[in-house]
Amino acid sequence: MKKRWVFPAIYLGCASIILTAVLVLQSGNETKVNPGTNPEGQGPTTSYGDQDSVEVNSPVENFVMPVTDVDSSVIAKHFWDENGSEEEQLNSFIEYNGRYQPNTGVDIAMRDGETFDVVASLSGTVKHIEKDPILGTVVEIEHVNGVKTVYQALADDVEVKVNDFVEQGQKIGNAGISELNKETAHVHFEIRKDSVAVNPLSYFEKPVTALIEAEDKASEENSEPAGDQEQAPADGEDKPEDGEDKDDDEGSSDEEQEDAVSFHA
Repeated sequence: MKKRWVFPAIYLGCASIILTAVLVLQSGNETKVNPGTNPEGQGPTTSYGDQDSVEVNSPVENFVMPVTDVDSSVIAKHFWDENGSEEEQLNSFIEYNGRYQPNTGVDIAMRDGETFDVVASLSGTVKHIEKDPILGTVVEIEHVNGVKTVYQALADDVEVKVNDFVEQGQKIGNAGISELNKETAHVHFEIRKDSVAVNPLSYFEKPVTALIEAEDKASEENSEPAGDQEQAPADGEDKPEDGEDKDDDEGSSDEEQEDAVSFHA
């Protein structure tokens, strides 16, 4: 203990032990990730079943008209809605080569009839671009949970490419005409959920979650358990006992049933 190097050695040894302990504790805390937090630092996420995770704190956009000057725009042709007014229903059929079919979107034009910029209604990824001889140039943008927006009757000079990510309000192209509507420059705009077209006018200025919740609720209401699908016996008809086979329906066959007829745009 009388030697000069003893106390400095003890001091350095204690300092080394303390520093090592601090570094070990700090590295241990950094490896712990809070439950429900994205390891990439993007905040909490949530997922259901096989669906992709969605950031809980990510902003939810409202559907907007795919035009820059909403006040000068008009609905040249309405979406066919069974609950719409008689005037809207009359204005929601498309005529082509002498055949009529219900409109699955809305045709948007300007009051002066001139062409205009067509912009993205929601942020998303461009999944499909096609120059169709009847529909004009078509651009499809994919969003979340099976939601897609479709822009038809565009002029040829579109400003996006497949796999581009476009922001809401970003220009896609210019309004044009199609074989289905040659009267004025317009954009045929559709909103689809799981490939089913819905009325865009019902969702403008509403969040995309409103569409997702409405369609999911409708799907739940339309689906019923197999046990609930059995029909009650008609008056005067005995219900078969357990284990007893039901009589085959008489006078009916698949060949005699008429196929349902539906129109698709």
